[in-house]
Amino acid sequence: MDGFRIPVGAWVDSAVDWVRDNLSGFFDVVSVVVRFLVGGLSDVLLSAPIIAVIVVAALLAWLLRSWRLALGTAIGFALILAMGQWVTAMQTLALVLVATVVAVAIAVPLGIWSARNATVRAVLKPILDFMQTMPAFVYLIPAITFFSIGVVPGVVSTVIFALPPGVRLTELGIRGVDSETVEAGHAFGATPGQILRGIQLPLAMPTIMAGVNQVIMLALSMAVVAGIVGADGLGKEVVQSISTVNLPKGVEAGLSVVILAVYLDRLTAALGNRADNRGSLLGVIARRRAARSAPTVAAGPAAAPRVDTSSSDAEREKASPRRAPVSTGH
Repeated sequence: MDGFRIPVGAWVDSAVDWVRDNLSGFFDVVSVVVRFLVGGLSDVLLSAPIIAVIVVAALLAWLLRSWRLALGTAIGFALILAMGQWVTAMQTLALVLVATVVAVAIAVPLGIWSARNATVRAVLKPILDFMQTMPAFVYLIPAITFFSIGVVPGVVSTVIFALPPGVRLTELGIRGVDSETVEAGHAFGATPGQILRGIQLPLAMPTIMAGVNQVIMLALSMAVVAGIVGADGLGKEVVQSISTVNLPKGVEAGLSVVILAVYLDRLTAALGNRADNRGSLLGVIARRRAARSAPTVAAGPAAAPRVDTSSSDAEREKASPRRAPVSTGH
């Protein structure tokens, strides 16, 4: 077996070179769009007053989850500001949000398609297995080849790395819908599109949101790795702290990542299980509305006034007395 070798790496390198040479225009468009989206969102987050950003984040936490999460969000974001990581944290948040939106926009349709087509499911399954088991750093190599250094390869590699759980959990949610419910929709004459929008997606929404949650967590973890290819944010801070063995800087950047991860995780989990979040502002408002409408429902329509019929019956008896029974004598 000496000297026997299959040049898989050389074949992949040739394929990458061919793609780069023939699809360079497409990659240029992707680069422009990604830079515009990430840069624009980052500018919005950084140009807004810091207090306003913290208040909006806390209000979202209270609206969807609880006042405790709102308080923890305010304290956590204030800690990020106090550690001097506000700019890098907002850059990372912009990168993660853009990558998550793109990954979800791809993953949900693919998951629906896979759930409704066995052939697509059979083709996607090994591809998703490959994407999930491939080491994260490997995605950076072709991303650098296609998009050079900067935020674009970071976003592209993040989307690829975070995509599989979104597809899998969307497929799982659609396929987990009770078949009898779907058959009832068919029996009432609903089209496949109506069944998807009116039955399958609403019932599968908790599982789909769990997939979105996993996409966000993987995107945040990969956004830190993307600092190796020059993406601005907390990932670059971590890489610099490793290269200079700067423990305080690394701890502060890592703690900022943890705060963002917990905040995004709790928000997306709340979106998937809104009925369980009784402490949220939406839950409080719904309970108050239900309490106000309950007395009205319990009382029902006003009871009709009772009419005393005894006197009217007596008057009718006098006006038209009952005829005595006829007796027959023998």
